[in-house]
Amino acid sequence: MPKLSRKGAGKPLREAMARAGLTGPELAEATKEVDPAGKGISPSAIGRLTSRGKSARTNCEWTTAWFVAEALHRKTNAPLQDLFAMPSHSTSTIERSRSDAEEG
Repeated sequence: MPKLSRKGAGKPLREAMARAGLTGPELAEATKEVDPAGKGISPSAIGRLTSRGKSARTNCEWTTAWFVAEALHRKTNAPLQDLFAMPSHSTSTIERSRSDAEEG
Protein backbone atom coordinates (compact mmCIF):
# COMPACT_ATOMS: atom_id res chain seq x y z
CA MET A 1 0.00 0.00 0.00
CA PRO A 2 1.44 3.42 -0.88
CA LYS A 3 2.48 5.80 1.85
CA LEU A 4 1.15 9.30 2.40
CA SER A 5 3.39 12.37 2.52
CA ARG A 6 2.96 15.13 5.02
CA LYS A 7 2.22 18.48 3.43
CA GLY A 8 4.36 21.57 3.79
CA ALA A 9 7.17 19.89 5.72
CA GLY A 10 4.71 19.23 8.54
CA LYS A 11 3.57 22.84 8.93
CA PRO A 12 -0.16 22.06 8.46
CA LEU A 13 0.17 19.35 11.13
CA ARG A 14 1.87 21.73 13.54
CA GLU A 15 -0.75 24.40 12.87
CA ALA A 16 -3.63 21.95 13.41
CA MET A 17 -2.02 20.79 16.66
CA ALA A 18 -1.73 24.41 17.81
CA ARG A 19 -5.40 25.10 16.94
CA ALA A 20 -6.39 21.97 18.85
CA GLY A 21 -4.20 22.95 21.79
CA LEU A 22 -2.37 19.63 21.67
CA THR A 23 1.28 18.82 22.23
CA GLY A 24 2.89 15.85 20.48
CA PRO A 25 2.33 13.48 23.44
CA GLU A 26 -1.26 14.71 23.81
CA LEU A 27 -1.93 14.08 20.11
CA ALA A 28 -0.41 10.62 20.48
CA GLU A 29 -2.80 9.96 23.35
CA ALA A 30 -5.74 11.28 21.30
CA THR A 31 -4.95 8.82 18.50
CA LYS A 32 -5.70 5.97 20.90
CA GLU A 33 -9.32 7.12 20.97
CA VAL A 34 -9.69 6.78 17.18
CA ASP A 35 -7.73 3.53 16.83
CA PRO A 36 -10.14 0.57 17.07
CA ALA A 37 -7.33 -1.45 18.68
CA GLY A 38 -6.69 1.35 21.18
CA LYS A 39 -2.95 1.45 20.46
CA GLY A 40 -2.73 4.80 18.69
CA ILE A 41 0.44 6.37 17.36
CA SER A 42 3.55 6.72 19.51
CA PRO A 43 4.72 10.16 20.66
CA SER A 44 8.00 9.58 18.81
CA ALA A 45 6.15 8.91 15.53
CA ILE A 46 4.15 12.11 16.02
CA GLY A 47 7.42 13.92 16.65
CA ARG A 48 8.94 12.58 13.44
CA LEU A 49 5.91 13.69 11.41
CA THR A 50 5.83 17.19 12.86
CA SER A 51 9.57 17.77 13.19
CA ARG A 52 11.68 20.05 11.04
CA GLY A 53 15.03 18.61 12.09
CA LYS A 54 17.12 15.59 11.18
CA SER A 55 14.60 13.18 12.72
CA ALA A 56 11.77 14.47 10.49
CA ARG A 57 10.04 11.94 8.27
CA THR A 58 8.13 12.91 5.15
CA ASN A 59 6.12 9.72 4.62
CA CYS A 60 3.96 7.55 6.82
CA GLU A 61 1.56 4.64 6.56
CA TRP A 62 -2.11 5.22 5.70
CA THR A 63 -3.19 4.14 9.17
CA THR A 64 -0.78 6.56 10.85
CA ALA A 65 -2.05 9.46 8.75
CA TRP A 66 -5.65 8.42 9.31
CA PHE A 67 -5.36 8.21 13.11
CA VAL A 68 -3.50 11.54 13.33
CA ALA A 69 -5.93 13.31 11.00
CA GLU A 70 -8.98 11.84 12.71
CA ALA A 71 -7.76 12.84 16.17
CA LEU A 72 -7.06 16.38 14.93
CA HIS A 73 -10.33 16.51 12.99
CA ARG A 74 -12.28 15.94 16.20
CA LYS A 75 -10.77 19.14 17.64
CA THR A 76 -10.18 21.34 14.57
CA ASN A 77 -12.28 20.00 11.68
CA ALA A 78 -9.07 19.67 9.61
CA PRO A 79 -9.55 16.96 6.97
CA LEU A 80 -6.88 14.42 6.07
CA GLN A 81 -6.33 16.09 2.69
CA ASP A 82 -5.22 19.32 4.40
CA LEU A 83 -2.52 17.51 6.34
CA PHE A 84 -1.28 14.79 3.99
CA ALA A 85 -0.76 14.55 0.23
CA MET A 86 -2.59 11.69 -1.40
CA PRO A 87 -0.49 9.28 -3.48
CA SER A 88 -0.65 9.69 -7.21
CA HIS A 89 -2.34 7.07 -9.36
CA SER A 90 -0.17 4.21 -10.46
CA THR A 91 1.03 4.42 -14.03
CA SER A 92 1.95 0.77 -14.17
CA THR A 93 0.34 -0.97 -17.13
CA ILE A 94 2.11 -4.28 -16.74
CA GLU A 95 -0.20 -7.18 -16.06
CA ARG A 96 1.46 -10.06 -14.31
CA SER A 97 0.41 -13.67 -14.53
CA ARG A 98 2.55 -14.75 -11.56
CA SER A 99 3.80 -13.01 -8.47
CA ASP A 100 7.00 -10.98 -8.50
CA ALA A 101 8.48 -13.42 -6.00
CA GLU A 102 8.31 -16.21 -8.55
CA GLU A 103 10.23 -14.25 -11.18
CA GLY A 104 13.86 -15.03 -11.36
